[in-house]
Amino acid sequence: MQDDKIPEKPDNTATFPDTDTMKLFHKEFRKTLVPIVIILLIAALAFALMNKPKISDFSFTTINNQVVDTAALESKIILVNFWATDCPGCIAEMPALIETHKKYHDKGFEVIAVAMPYDPIEQVKAYSLKNQLPFIITHDDKGTAASQFEQVRVTPTTFILDKQRRIIGKVIGVLDFDSLHQLLDKQLAEGS
Repeated sequence: MQDDKIPEKPDNTATFPDTDTMKLFHKEFRKTLVPIVIILLIAALAFALMNKPKISDFSFTTINNQVVDTAALESKIILVNFWATDCPGCIAEMPALIETHKKYHDKGFEVIAVAMPYDPIEQVKAYSLKNQLPFIITHDDKGTAASQFEQVRVTPTTFILDKQRRIIGKVIGVLDFDSLHQLLDKQLAEGS
């Protein structure tokens, strides 16, 4: 005999977990998610540090008409300083830049001072001679060097390159020479 009962309609009301169950779920979720996020952040930082922008080798002519190829500066830490004779910050940092060059040059450090295209070459030459700038000085008359270095437009702007030509430091504005010397001490010690 068959039951003539109409089957009961299933209850479509949702049952939600109680508050304690939800708290436990969120706690476990956070325990799992936080370490994953930390690992991803560390991986991203490591990737960024390993993939420092690298500058291609390039040639330039100094204000004394000597051609210098950066490949000839192999195994040196290079500071590239974009400056202008009418830039107060540039002029203010020049004495300390001269002293830094004297202190570190024999240890494998080179300074390239790149005068901006708008700076008259005769003015750059006169300033360099008057102040006895001991490092490489070039006039970026066509803006070629500025384009190699992220389209520099503001002076002073300084880049520090490691021995593989990777940018390990960039400063827009006057350099902090204590920090620069710490960086140079570290970088030059690694190469010994």
